[in-house]
Amino acid sequence: MSAKIIDGKMISQEIKNNIAKSVKQRVAEAKRRPGLAVVLVGANPASQIYVGSKVKACEEVDFFSSLYDLPESTTEAELLAKIDELNQDDKIDGILIQLPLPARIDNATILERIHPAKDVDGFHPYNIGSLCQRKPKLRPCTPRGIMTLLEKSKIDIKGMHAVVVGASNIVGRPMSLELLLAGCTTTVTHRHTTNLRQHVETADLLIVAVGNPGIILSEWIKPGAIVIDVGINRVNDKIVGDVEFATAQQRAGWITPVPGGVGPMTVATLMQNTLQACEQYYDINNQALIR
Repeated sequence: MSAKIIDGKMISQEIKNNIAKSVKQRVAEAKRRPGLAVVLVGANPASQIYVGSKVKACEEVDFFSSLYDLPESTTEAELLAKIDELNQDDKIDGILIQLPLPARIDNATILERIHPAKDVDGFHPYNIGSLCQRKPKLRPCTPRGIMTLLEKSKIDIKGMHAVVVGASNIVGRPMSLELLLAGCTTTVTHRHTTNLRQHVETADLLIVAVGNPGIILSEWIKPGAIVIDVGINRVNDKIVGDVEFATAQQRAGWITPVPGGVGPMTVATLMQNTLQACEQYYDINNQALIR
């Protein structure tokens, strides 16, 4: 048995192509292009790579984008002032603060300052709360991207037992809300979970988002299960996930590769959220001006 590969590169490209068509149609209707502001504080090499991929994606779909590359010395007050400025900027539909921020800056304070209508990362308490209440608005990018992968692969997960390994605010917790909304019976495991293997072995759908290479052994995976690997780890100059891919592929029914699985979907979903923000919160006010 060899698992079917869920190709995130192909699906993300399809999504971006559709977004580009929507932007072209907007321009033809004398509406402005969606706009995304990306704010980077400091010179974290990994963050610079992630920011670069987001700016490149904006170019692909013909969004207006602004990159604010702020020095490591930027204070919390200065960053809040920049967010206030972007909240008032009619050219900007989405504001993305690249994490992690310097330790002296409180992430929660910063993310809560972004207007919920421009929170294209989907991390604002209002947007998380809306998802929790089964009224999703702007949804966290990686969990939404995973749901899109499953939908585009025509995998019906309703009624499945889904196990999420990892309970971060960025992936694990909102992922569990997405799965509940989709009709799964959902288990979330975390650092205090005892006997992780026991939980993994029961999963029809396994989503691993820990950042620990090889934390899930292939022998734990239920034969025929769907395995979504969110982990991105550098080991001996290679990028690997949290799951032992080569052997897990022999047990799973479907599996995402690393790289080329969930990663591209996160960026494509950010573009989806920005277009959604533009259509739902800007167009509704009839401010259809060409930039």
